[in-house]
Amino acid sequence: MKIALMDSGIGLLAATAAVRRLRPDADLVLSLDPEGMPWGPRTPADLTRRALAVAEAAAVHRPDALIVGCNTATVHALTALRARHEPDLPVVGTVPAIKPAAAGGGPLAIWATPATTGSPYQSDLIKRFAAGVTVTEVPCWGLAEAVERADDTAIDEAVAAAAALTPDDVTTVVLGCTHYELVADRIRAAVPSPGPQPLALHGSAGAVAAQALRRLGEQPAPDAPATGTLTVLLSGRPGALPEAALTYPEGGLLQAAVPARTAQ
Repeated sequence: MKIALMDSGIGLLAATAAVRRLRPDADLVLSLDPEGMPWGPRTPADLTRRALAVAEAAAVHRPDALIVGCNTATVHALTALRARHEPDLPVVGTVPAIKPAAAGGGPLAIWATPATTGSPYQSDLIKRFAAGVTVTEVPCWGLAEAVERADDTAIDEAVAAAAALTPDDVTTVVLGCTHYELVADRIRAAVPSPGPQPLALHGSAGAVAAQALRRLGEQPAPDAPATGTLTVLLSGRPGALPEAALTYPEGGLLQAAVPARTAQ
């Protein structure tokens, strides 16, 4: 089994690590776009064009499924990606985990990029899945960019700024950008829980990985032999995991499980 994941940068690491944990025997293809990142500030048409190119580079390696490991790309490019590749290649998008977070009651906060915060897309998800729950949308200025660079000082400053915008009674935080899952521990430490229970954080990585397996009719097999390979593509060319990726446990898991190899 071969699963490809795509993003402009290392935000796909959380979903990649989740796939690796569920199926250590799966071959992985990571298609990144360092020449075009970040995708967030781009127009929808430009972002879609770049996403299609990144997906095409991954498709050359004939994966069985493609995960769009980016919330912004899912919003703007998922329809085009599915039109281009399905049904031959199932395409799985990444949606903020608002539905499971709202099921636990509230109040909850959604941490997302400034472009996503207040967007019609996110507002629609809130209306559909969090009706009756108190929801605060929190723009996280510079956090995704700081995570991408593995800049500890900038990460702490961005997390602190977002925490200051988060109401004191919030019991649950939705991580509405895949980059944020890489610093979940810092976010939990920065947002005090109003009660005896620790702050609940809801990311998308585990659900996305499980959905990819379901689309393939496969089951989790975490005890399978760790024989899966790792192929990295950088704007369509063979490469290796960016150094910043290796500073996070998710990147270290990939490197430790099987050394990254360049595509053939």
